Amino acid sequence: MAEKRGLGRGLSALLGEAAPPPPPPPGSVTEIPLDRIWRFEAQPRARFAPEEMEALVESIRASGVLQPILVRPHPFNQGHYELIAGERRWQASQRAGLHVIPALIRQMSDVQQLEAAIAENVQRESLTPIEEAAGYQRLIELHHRTQAEVAETMGKSRSHVANAIRLLALPAEIQGMLAEAELTAGHARALLGAPDPLSAARHVIERGLSVRDTEALVKRLQAEGGVEATSPGARTASRKDPDTLALEADLSAALGLKVEISDKAGRGEVRIHYGALEQLDEICRRLSRR
Repeated sequence: MAEKRGLGRGLSALLGEAAPPPPPPPGSVTEIPLDRIWRFEAQPRARFAPEEMEALVESIRASGVLQPILVRPHPFNQGHYELIAGERRWQASQRAGLHVIPALIRQMSDVQQLEAAIAENVQRESLTPIEEAAGYQRLIELHHRTQAEVAETMGKSRSHVANAIRLLALPAEIQGMLAEAELTAGHARALLGAPDPLSAARHVIERGLSVRDTEALVKRLQAEGGVEATSPGARTASRKDPDTLALEADLSAALGLKVEISDKAGRGEVRIHYGALEQLDEICRRLSRR
């Protein structure tokens, strides 16, 4: 029986049916088949400009992929890999008709993978302000990082991380305006203090206001206790003191959700706005901690 098994292996080798070579070791650069690479589901960058993608496809068709992508061995599928950085090059290579792509292989934990993906995009300035903020918030919520730890890992100040996360408290419509570059992060931070941020944001876009003009507008609206009616249905909000507004912003940054505080002579209510049941579950989990 042993001789028969040996003969079988000899025939396989002669016929070119020997076992495939072992995968390349971590830390090496090698060409990997595109269909063996899996997208990183927590990739912070969600939007790619169509015109930039098309230009990259043409460049790859003409010159190939000049800079390797970064991957790690897939945690569950042997011989496969998971993207860390370089998704745009990976997608463009598929559209360009390539079958393999140069890749640098590294061993990374889940949290190291997310940190590297965020850092690579932040360094390239390729994330929208909301994508950057969501990446930081994911590190804090899923991997229990503090704002200070995130700041140190990303090479940013703690105030930069805190201000970025505060943007997640803005209404979804304003976050969309940021994603479409209709507003800058500076505009958005100023709008956090507006009694009605959405109406104020529309006013800013319609008038083409600068960040400084937006800050002045918000101060005026806070003093007036309302917002100019730039569209039907614009509502008037009650006047809030700076301490209450600051507390709302801090709670919103901590939760990643919009928080409203109504206070009258030391009595009132706190409202937390959520947009999905998962967010409600997270609120309940935090409130029930012991």
